[in-house]
Amino acid sequence: MEEREPPHIHVAHAGRYAKFWLETVSVADVKGFRTHEMTEIRRIVVDNAWFFLEKWHEYFGGKR
Repeated sequence: MEEREPPHIHVAHAGRYAKFWLETVSVADVKGFRTHEMTEIRRIVVDNAWFFLEKWHEYFGGKR
């Protein structure tokens, strides 16, 4: 169950997948993305982590 894990996001595109923890941005899992793609995706996640965390807590806040 998503709400039982620490805050995270999933990124998926064309059969490729990545999962990032948000409280301290780090890669939890990755399949298929190239290094340069992961660099750009990680930058986007870092730049927007506060937004993703806010939305995580709005969605899962009442479900724990």
